[in-house]
Amino acid sequence: MQQKCALFDFDGVIANTEPLYDYFWNDAAKRYGLKIPNFASLIKGTVMKDLQQKYFSYLSEEDKERMCRECSEYELHMPLNEIPGSIAFLQLLKDNGIQTALVTSSGEVKVERIVRDLKMEKLFDTIISADKILHGKPDPMCYLLAADELHRKPEECLVFEDSLAGIESATKAGMRTIGLSTTCKADKIRDKVWKVIPNFLGLTIADFLSW
Repeated sequence: MQQKCALFDFDGVIANTEPLYDYFWNDAAKRYGLKIPNFASLIKGTVMKDLQQKYFSYLSEEDKERMCRECSEYELHMPLNEIPGSIAFLQLLKDNGIQTALVTSSGEVKVERIVRDLKMEKLFDTIISADKILHGKPDPMCYLLAADELHRKPEECLVFEDSLAGIESATKAGMRTIGLSTTCKADKIRDKVWKVIPNFLGLTIADFLSW
């Protein structure tokens, strides 16, 4: 059997940014007149264009552009606190010759910042951002594109995800998923993934190979 490659979501997997997004999007929903309680919980892993089309289609183009600018500005200054052990685990995989990819719903500007600030320039063989895809999670396009760029079959890919939309995306792509219980409680995702982990602390290359 060929060794699997590793595909990583970012928010809630590599960095603990989901609570920051919860604050931003719940506040934005109120400011733009969307009366949905805890709105942020509905949009985990959703790219901006899909989010606006589904929930904010009533806004003017000017307001949509303003929302995009507000989100981009927020992302440029949000703290990037890593999920415990995530960067070290990525380095471990690279040291052992494992192909890796970053597959995120974030745009290119944010991706450039996180790769630079977290010193991940050499940790990914390819990066799939929202700017590269037509359809965001839970559509499988992003993960299938990552597999294609790594020249791997879907069954040769192991995905690390935290959100329901992301897990669904990887599952539809035909990939095995390791679920991080950072955004959803373990019991909520346990039946949807191969294994649930709280973070990356203590993981070894043997753990990865066993998955």
